[in-house]
Amino acid sequence: MNEITKSLLELVSDWKGSFKGAYNIREDGACAGRMSSENIRIETKKDMPGLDIRILPGTKGETVSIPACVTHGNVDDLVYNDFYVGEGADVVIMAGCGVHTENGEPARHNGIHRFFLASGSHVKYIEKHIGTGKGIGIRSIDPVTEVYLAADSVLEMDTAQIGGVDHTLRKTKAVVEKGAKLFIRERILTEKEQDAETEFQVELNGDGAGADIVSRSVARGNSRQSYTSTIIGNAPCTGHSECDAIIDGAAIVDAAPKLCAHHCDAALIHEAAIGKIAGEQILKLRTLGLSEQEAEAKIIEGFLS
Repeated sequence: MNEITKSLLELVSDWKGSFKGAYNIREDGACAGRMSSENIRIETKKDMPGLDIRILPGTKGETVSIPACVTHGNVDDLVYNDFYVGEGADVVIMAGCGVHTENGEPARHNGIHRFFLASGSHVKYIEKHIGTGKGIGIRSIDPVTEVYLAADSVLEMDTAQIGGVDHTLRKTKAVVEKGAKLFIRERILTEKEQDAETEFQVELNGDGAGADIVSRSVARGNSRQSYTSTIIGNAPCTGHSECDAIIDGAAIVDAAPKLCAHHCDAALIHEAAIGKIAGEQILKLRTLGLSEQEAEAKIIEGFLS
């Protein structure tokens, strides 16, 4: 494992020289370290690049980490990871990604993740993305996520793009069955000429199924962002989609939430708000001794936290 990987791991995961629990470290398309636990088995796929992660029924309080790092240009990393979460399990999955380049060659990671949660299971999924390095090569991260939630299971997704990524296209599809719940919290920062596109599609198929999607983003410079979400209610269910964006400079933000009610007892709501930082917020912080730039940074930090 090289030094760039170590620095990226510190930024996108809780790595402090090692991981607690099961883990797999991916470096430039290859395994740089792996450990399974008694209840969490990590196995290499036989027919394509990627992993099968199997979490045994009833597993409680464990964490599995599967970070991926691209440490130089001219790397286009594609990986397929499937998570099978047993009935009644309650675990944390961490899947950060960092891309780094020091030259004019592009660096890209594309992680295709599928989650299969059995009845009554609960997963907290944490994903951080970052781009680093002084090179002019495009840093791209294009995640695809598929979610299948069995009855009464719960998935909490906390995703963040914390800077330096020039291009990202994030696609998430979910199927939510009876009594299951999906919670998504997305945070994105774009600057300069960067662009970020997010697509959510959620099907609520069972009585009491629920989805709550909240996206917060900041677009600065000449960057572009696009947010689309579709919630489909096929049963008595609840769905909520919210997109809040701060826009600055010559940035462009598009937001298009969509609701499809296919049952008379589907309760679906969407919200969207785009605007610049209010002048009175900056003025209030400046009276406390902060400069205008420091005030803006403080507001953005709080907004994305």
